[in-house]
Amino acid sequence: MKALTAIAFAALTLAAAPTAASAERLIASVSNHRVTITPEYSGDELVLFGSIERDADTPANRGSYDLVVTVAGPRMTMLTRRKEKRLGIWINTDSREFINVPSYLAVFANRPINSIASAEVQRRQQLGLNNIILTQRVAGDFADVVPNDPFRVAFLRLRTKKHLYREQSNAITFLTPTLFRVGIPLPPEVPIGTYDVDIKLFSDGALVERTETAFEIVKVGFEQFVADAAKRNGLLYGLMT
Repeated sequence: MKALTAIAFAALTLAAAPTAASAERLIASVSNHRVTITPEYSGDELVLFGSIERDADTPANRGSYDLVVTVAGPRMTMLTRRKEKRLGIWINTDSREFINVPSYLAVFANRPINSIASAEVQRRQQLGLNNIILTQRVAGDFADVVPNDPFRVAFLRLRTKKHLYREQSNAITFLTPTLFRVGIPLPPEVPIGTYDVDIKLFSDGALVERTETAFEIVKVGFEQFVADAAKRNGLLYGLMT
């Protein structure tokens, strides 16, 4: 189990580590920067599209490109409980709190991540669900844990079951060697708020460029009225419902 200081050091290293001077430039955008939730909303899909611009400094022997796109929704704290059957009754016996983790998390790539980068690069760049830092409260401390930790596995399984966490290789399509697109599915239970989109470009297993964009999900009409009522008049809203 990693200590909190180890997590902080890893995060600092990731933020501070500069990428090599890149001769490529990533340009990306989503098809809609503001998704509205109405009573008829039953899910949606955005399209992220972009291009890789090369210049005179691009190495002539540059190989093909790989892309990993990570979409992270608003962060929140969630609780995962363990149930055990005792005397014929299922009861909660233990729990683990996940601190400030994405409410929605999707990872897309043009091929399996293991084929894109080494295990070390995957951990350093947090590529894939198994490498994303999910901080937990453990016995009064804050830490991430090994990928096969039972609570971490259960948390990922439950979020995946609701289609709020996902990882898809071969989801990014290269329309040309430098033009790409990927669909971002948004399930009916998608949380409202700002969604950050992190796009990383790799070549021969190394990160060569990175860019970011974002979109927002908001409620409008009656859905917004209900949400506001629940926040501003919690007791009255509870009695009415």
